[in-house]
Amino acid sequence: MALLLNCQSVSRTYGALPVFEGVSLQISEGDRLGLIGPNGSGKSSLLRILAGIDPPDSGECSLRKNTRFRYVPQDSIFPEGATVRSVLESACTDPDELEGRLATTLGQTGFTDQNQFAAALSGGWRKRLAIAEALIAQPDILLLDEPTNHLDLEGILWLEKLLGNARFAMVAVSHDRYFLENVATSMAELNKLYPDSIFRVEGNYTRFLERKAEFLAAQAKLEDALENKVRREVEWLRRGPKARTTKSKARIDEANRLIGQLGEVQTRQRSSTAGIDFAASDRRTKKLIETEGLGAAINGRTLFAGLNLKLSPGVRIGLVGSNGSGKTTLLRILKGDREPSQGTVFRADNLRIVYFDQHRDTLDPELPLKRALAPHGDSVIYRGRVTHVAGWARRFLFRNEQLEVAVGRLSGGERARVQIAKLMLEEADVLLLDEPTNDLDIPTLEVLEDSLVEFPGAMILVTHDRYLLEQVSTTVLGIDGEGKAEFFAEYSQWEQAQSERKKVREEKPVAARAESASAASAAAPPKKKLSYMEAREWETIEQKIHDAEARLQRDQERLHHPEVVVDGVAIQKAYADVEAAQAEVDRLYARWAELEAKLA
Repeated sequence: MALLLNCQSVSRTYGALPVFEGVSLQISEGDRLGLIGPNGSGKSSLLRILAGIDPPDSGECSLRKNTRFRYVPQDSIFPEGATVRSVLESACTDPDELEGRLATTLGQTGFTDQNQFAAALSGGWRKRLAIAEALIAQPDILLLDEPTNHLDLEGILWLEKLLGNARFAMVAVSHDRYFLENVATSMAELNKLYPDSIFRVEGNYTRFLERKAEFLAAQAKLEDALENKVRREVEWLRRGPKARTTKSKARIDEANRLIGQLGEVQTRQRSSTAGIDFAASDRRTKKLIETEGLGAAINGRTLFAGLNLKLSPGVRIGLVGSNGSGKTTLLRILKGDREPSQGTVFRADNLRIVYFDQHRDTLDPELPLKRALAPHGDSVIYRGRVTHVAGWARRFLFRNEQLEVAVGRLSGGERARVQIAKLMLEEADVLLLDEPTNDLDIPTLEVLEDSLVEFPGAMILVTHDRYLLEQVSTTVLGIDGEGKAEFFAEYSQWEQAQSERKKVREEKPVAARAESASAASAAAPPKKKLSYMEAREWETIEQKIHDAEARLQRDQERLHHPEVVVDGVAIQKAYADVEAAQAEVDRLYARWAELEAKLA
């Protein structure tokens, strides 16, 4: 595949501290690169350098001539009064192709009302609009910073399908492990753990984990070997030979080099993760929260109804549903911040509920970090022990020099860690967690998983992180925002049910159109308005479309086959087959429209 973007030895520093140094990265046609790394490793900074928004402090990036790229940040801001159409019109690079591109992009991203104001969209649909804004420019490279943030689970599945079928190259910063597994054809981790600050592997996330484990094992062996060599050299140096020959001076230089190399390896091998451990109360009560016939409605629309729910110690419910289906509403009803539209809620006496707000509204952006972590002094009390705020901050990977930094200047992941640190100081019978994983890096997510699994109380977890949902939940509650609430054994079972319902919804209008077409055909025989050959064509075109769509699906599946994605020649042929199949489907639909117009 042809090279599109080449970055060599780029570095970024903030103040006197290097964020990353000597990073080299190449993006070629067809690449779908997943970029990961701990919070603060510089992923967003690297993405902005790749996009040409920020220059590197050293090194250089070169772009192939006439290569088009688009960058979608974590949070997109649209002009005041902008509509879906106006946003896409402004982003379209060829006015002559506007209407065609507009129709294609709206279809790809699911928008049905192009005159809807951008400000009125939910967070998930604003994210879709930002992606649509990039797609209409027909980029050769699409750069995405945390694209799954704000998307619900249905939106993430949509995005996976969109990117999986895309013809452009892609770099996506993400901590969503299922997304990386399903979309990425190569992985790179930005981390000081590696000699050149970055470690790239061809293959999906699973393959990356295997190669990373091999690398770390090799590094551990290297460290052991260096330690043995350095120990021997240090013993020789301590003997202090009386005469220093040229040979012995060379050995001294070699010993110093080995000591330096060992220091570098040991520094890289040191890694820190946040110390997350929620404090549970000693309550023995079996029934913590129970609902009977619970329901909620907003503006006359029933979100859910007839919900019977029982929370007892050890129960961990994963709450799923599309954006706006009522997940946060249910959490607030259970907490007592909102009254239900119907039904009752029973809560145990003196019940202690800890609630994680996805918007983190409880954090004052002007407050210094040390005050946010320890509101009442220079220490906190955790599990009966007094801990100085500096030590408490280090537990959540904050440096001493950050203690005076305002919370509003922290990254999204750092603010999430502050919120978790505050919640850990509260003893809980029930945890209500509304999107606690947003902006958290993968190492912190793994620690959070372990802590939630070990929490002895009850829990309801809302998250778009499917891996976390599978690992933590003992059962899944799905709500559809149209009145239905249903329990499932696991997330994959809910996803299958959603897929079947979507298929039924899509088949209904197709059946209705077929029935309508059949009635119209009976009322006005084709041969009266079509030529003999056109009438024959009309009789067979539906089957041809069906066959062409089936071929397109087979070609798309082959495009993502493991044996194809690693073979440059095979993937190029597979891309050509998909393009040819898509062109045939488009041609048949266009011809169908022509024949149908003659029958009108």
